[in-house]
Parts: sequence; structure tokens; C-alpha cells
Amino acid sequence: MKATHLVPSLLLIAGLSGQQHLVTAGLFGPSQPRCDAPCVAGDESIMSPKEHGTSHVPVQSNLRWQCDRKVADRICNYNRHYAEYSGYWETTTFLSDPSTQDASEEKPVTFYDSNTGNALFTAPVGRSWREFLIESRYHGWPSFRDAEVHWETVRMLPNGETVSIDGTHLGHNLPDRSGPRYCINLVSIAGNPSTDTE
Repeated sequence: MKATHLVPSLLLIAGLSGQQHLVTAGLFGPSQPRCDAPCVAGDESIMSPKEHGTSHVPVQSNLRWQCDRKVADRICNYNRHYAEYSGYWETTTFLSDPSTQDASEEKPVTFYDSNTGNALFTAPVGRSWREFLIESRYHGWPSFRDAEVHWETVRMLPNGETVSIDGTHLGHNLPDRSGPRYCINLVSIAGNPSTDTE
């Protein structure tokens, strides 16, 4: 049997104050995260320069859960490797918002692109809201599974970077024993639904 060496994947985390911290994001073997169905692979052209960084438009002016617009714009549009700091999502009004107070598998929460308002994720799917929160707290960022991803608007690049089809940086696929886990910045998915979404 051939031994596989695991290499820590490092992410540079940008704090609200502009401080940067290098953290271990996960362990990968010699190959990159896989994009097996239902995952939809994307290529680097999605993140090519556009009118506003990697997107055609800036983030919406009134993000949900009182997410910081300046941080959101920097992470969504002018970034390929940085993330909001671990636990940021718990410092917002996300947990106390009426839309999340009675969330359940029967009444899931939809998360929208902070730039375009397109639906990107819906949770919980195939698990309880409590399980979603426990996993997100454990990892430090909202953590989604394949069934919770809107693959018509989300793509995974070869290096595991997870992006919207409109060029919004969302986060990364950091697989664990349960399979693909999309570790996503709340500031990237705090948009309000567009009028032609849903």
C-alpha cells in the first residue's frame, strides 16, 4: 500500500482591522479537491478581471445580517485567497435574524450572492439547522454540503476555490470525512434576492 502524505492548505485571513493571519485551512493529499457530481467545475475565466474586480458590479449597499460592505467588497471582488476572520458570521445579526430563528429542513434559509442577488446556497438540506450551525461553528465559517449548493450559479475551480458564475469569490471546498464541505464567507452570501431570482 502506498502512503499518502497530507499537506496543510494555508489561507491568508484578513481581519476587519486589516490585519492578516495565516491559518491552516484543511488537509489535502497530493491532488486537489475533486469535483464529482453534483459539483460543477469552473475554470479561471470566471474570475477574469471585469468592471469591478472579478465581478461586473460591486456588492449590494444593504447586505443582510449587518455584514460589513467594505469587507464584503474586498473579499468578493478583489480577492482570491483571503477570508473573513474565523467566527465573523457569529458577530453579525445572522443568528438573531427572524429568517434564521425558525430555520429547519422544512423552512430552510436561502443565501444570495452579495453582488448579484442570485441564489447560491440553501440550508439545511438533508440535516437539521442545529447540525448546520454546529458544523459551521466548528470550522469557523458557514459550511455547506453538495445538496445545499445551487450548482446552476456556483462553480468549483480546480484548486477548490468556490465562486459564483458572476465572478464572486465565495470560499473554498475543504473536504472532510463526510465529503465535500464548502467553507463560505458570510459576507459573500449576504445579498438580498434579485427581483428576477426565485
